[in-house]
Amino acid sequence: MKLGDWLEALVRRGRLLSLITLALMAGLVLADIVIPPDYVRFPWDGIGGFAALLGFVGCAFFIALAKGLGVLLVYRPEEYYGEEHEHETPSADRSSHD
Repeated sequence: MKLGDWLEALVRRGRLLSLITLALMAGLVLADIVIPPDYVRFPWDGIGGFAALLGFVGCAFFIALAKGLGVLLVYRPEEYYGEEHEHETPSADRSSHD
């Protein structure tokens, strides 16, 4: 089976794969809550599901940080370049300078 065919099959079953992944993650969190750890270095290591919660909060934080930096540094308003550049085409711009 070619790689492209394999990837298309995965895309067609995207919802099923998402559900399987979510069920697997929920099962791991439940196992972390039910099975006590053998070794606890820090007090929060003994809290069931803490690592999953910390990972989720950290991921959400970095997504929000990246979005905020994008808004501050990258995004520009629609009228940033002005109206005279709105309807020009690159070929028209080159021919006017010749």
